[in-house]
Amino acid sequence: MNRFPKEVYIARRQKLKQLMGTGVLLFLGNEESSMNFKDNWYPFRQDSTFLYFFGLDMSGLTGIIHVDEDQEVIFGDDISTEDSVWFGTHPALQELADSVGVDRTRPKRDVAEVLKDIPLEHVHILPPYRPENLLKLSEWLGISTAAVSQQVSEGFIQSVVALRSIKAESEIEEISRAVDLSVRMHKALMREARAGMYEYELLGLVLKEAASGGGSVSFPPIITTRGQILHNHDYSHQLREGGMLLGDFGAESAMHYAGDITRTIPVGSVFSSQQKEIYQMVLDAYQVAVQALRPGVFFKDVHLLACRTLAEGLKSIGLMKGDLDEAVVQGAHALFFQCGLGHMMGMDVHDMEDLGEPFVGYTDTLKKSTQFGLRSLRLGKQLETGFVLTIEPGLYFIPQLMDQWEAAGLHKDFIDYKQVAHFRDFGGIRVEDAYQITPVGAKVLGDPLEITVSEVETLRSTVGIE
Repeated sequence: MNRFPKEVYIARRQKLKQLMGTGVLLFLGNEESSMNFKDNWYPFRQDSTFLYFFGLDMSGLTGIIHVDEDQEVIFGDDISTEDSVWFGTHPALQELADSVGVDRTRPKRDVAEVLKDIPLEHVHILPPYRPENLLKLSEWLGISTAAVSQQVSEGFIQSVVALRSIKAESEIEEISRAVDLSVRMHKALMREARAGMYEYELLGLVLKEAASGGGSVSFPPIITTRGQILHNHDYSHQLREGGMLLGDFGAESAMHYAGDITRTIPVGSVFSSQQKEIYQMVLDAYQVAVQALRPGVFFKDVHLLACRTLAEGLKSIGLMKGDLDEAVVQGAHALFFQCGLGHMMGMDVHDMEDLGEPFVGYTDTLKKSTQFGLRSLRLGKQLETGFVLTIEPGLYFIPQLMDQWEAAGLHKDFIDYKQVAHFRDFGGIRVEDAYQITPVGAKVLGDPLEITVSEVETLRSTVGIE
């Protein structure tokens, strides 16, 4: 079982107790989840916050920190002799608890008994995202499942976010391992993809590379010839000469830290002139955004800077027109860039998203926008040293959206729909890397991966593709 030294977890829990000051903090680990019958499980994934504070990557555990009494307990059961026949032997729970600096364990059934004597207002919980944990909380706290959300503690969420957002050097090293493996996955695809193959063949290649590197995938891979569909998990299409392939995927390390990279490549050895032009616009926005990263800068402003850069490129080829500053303010560019520039990354590829974007990416004074496009920006607040985030601009030509906006007469002062019509079959382009915010700027994580037009074409031309 991979974990940091126990002193790391002791220090994390101590900082959390200092931030919270009082109360009983409840941490629900995850259970095994059945796929299609009881004993056929999905691959187990531990809750990230439980991992962050308790470090034990196994099912059936619950943690409690009683801040006022300075007590920490892990609840769970030792493996039975009968289960060991199927799953092998495991260290005793107390031995595992000792390895992360927790000196008390109790059987799993005791959680309800402990909680029944604690006033509800003293119990702090995080929002459950698994139905089985929702049911546990309902039973343990003696409230309806509908009332569980009212018991979620904003103070607990904010304290966890404050700690998990700033990555220690040991975490940066682990994320970098995940990114390095992600680079290997992308290089394999970029070298092997060729006309006539199917997307699912490349999915197999990517999954093999992740597993052979000692990891897994950090989210279901996006490998698509239809790059205009932002989260496309249909792998049934065949690669065709003259088309493009968008790959957005990453590895998860053995300690469950994530990588996330996107590249768009020509199916042949070179981009067409039109593809190259659009690709360079996306890369320009990427580079402008990276140069703007530093502590104290609002990521929302970096996003808008990238949007302005994309709009300039689109105007240069006649797709946008008029006052570009006003166009971006009004969201006209979102016909082509419908999503956010990036997101926090750590143990979760969208880090801590289970705790709620308003707490992770925004503040009491900076709220999420309701404007189409901008409302999809997961991170808007000021950057801090130690943040890890992605930069992923793109341009997407979605026929349905074009038709809807044109029919409604949306942003006609900024969009030339006659020219846009020539791009109905273009698809989409995105590039993405992960960056660590440093005291003076930002540092790309992981091994280098080809990203410029010339780098991508050089790689594609050296693999024997005609």
